[in-house]
Amino acid sequence: NIVYEWLKTLQLPQYAESFVDNGYDDLEVCKQIGDPDLDAIGVAVPHHRRRIHEAVRRLKEADE
Repeated sequence: NIVYEWLKTLQLPQYAESFVDNGYDDLEVCKQIGDPDLDAIGVAVPHHRRRIHEAVRRLKEADE
């Protein structure tokens, strides 16, 4: 799964199941992730949240 691979590159594969369970099953959807989404997914560790936000920003930049 692409989301699992993406999270693995962030060293955060433990969240893959929660991402998919919450409907984040492709990177297009992951580009929309904000703080409320991370709350719902269960990402509570602040530096994990920062790492995901940074990666989401890079995904969006790759589109431009």
